[in-house]
Amino acid sequence: MSILVTGSAGHLGEAILRTLKAQGRQARGVDIKASAFTDHVGSITDRNFIRGCLKDIQAVIHTATLHKPHIATHTNHDFIDTNVSGTLILLEEVVAARISAFVYTSTTSTFGAAMNPAPGEPAAWITEEVTPIPKNIYGVTKIAAENLCEMFARKHNLGVVILRTSRFFPEADDDAAVRGKYSAPNVQANELLYRRVEMEDVVDAHILAIEKARAIKFGRYIISATTPFTKEDLAMLHTNAPAIVKRLFPHYEQLFATQQWTMFPHIDRVYVNSRALNELGWRPKYDFAHVLKCLSAGTDFRSPLSREVGNKGYHDTVFEQGPYPVE
Repeated sequence: MSILVTGSAGHLGEAILRTLKAQGRQARGVDIKASAFTDHVGSITDRNFIRGCLKDIQAVIHTATLHKPHIATHTNHDFIDTNVSGTLILLEEVVAARISAFVYTSTTSTFGAAMNPAPGEPAAWITEEVTPIPKNIYGVTKIAAENLCEMFARKHNLGVVILRTSRFFPEADDDAAVRGKYSAPNVQANELLYRRVEMEDVVDAHILAIEKARAIKFGRYIISATTPFTKEDLAMLHTNAPAIVKRLFPHYEQLFATQQWTMFPHIDRVYVNSRALNELGWRPKYDFAHVLKCLSAGTDFRSPLSREVGNKGYHDTVFEQGPYPVE
């Protein structure tokens, strides 16, 4: 199977291409930016360019997108052009080329306000059945692109899998207040309890999805590390998260202390990956228990793939306020 990966200069696109090539698979990368993993440099909004890229391709993994950190530097129209129009052009050309498998990388950010319970309410239990309430243009355009994918799956018998990935970027948090209080490894270790997934596991999910897209026909899955929490934990998670974590992992505080880490006082949502486990056969390797095992052994809890890809950021500019622009 020859696979085209869009967004090949980004974190995920590069990681997917690294893995496919290491497995000896035929794969090509497309991005608006040149990189070691970009075979075709151009925009997904350029129909003729995309048509040429799809020659002899049998499956497409579409990771290219404008992200949340671009909101401050790009217009709403930029988001619509790239995330919606670009996806539409790609889908139309995929159908015209008689390609039968398409994987779209979406985001758990689409859930938006549905992930923010009111004070006194339990933490939100986020499954694929939760109705998204996008909070910004990023979420709105990702939902619109998802809807286009679903329409093409039904109308053109295209095998489509949508993966709503939780956080996997290695950079520091985009919230300045969080960056000021916790180190990046501390944040990311905490997030593996409920809202993060390791890069290697994300790549595995995409490869499984492209292999099974034709058989699935249409599927939408949350891709996040397996949480240790249950619905019975939700009320206390929103008021006293460390108590729940200590009950489940009695020695975590001692291990965290070796790094001067602390647990978040509150957790407001929990992403549930059961459908991906059951239908894709996805088996993520990295979770909070893995973090503690690595702390005990004095090793890095990140995957080798994540370390190889490294930090990329989202802009070529360095901002006065830090790594991210402020609206």
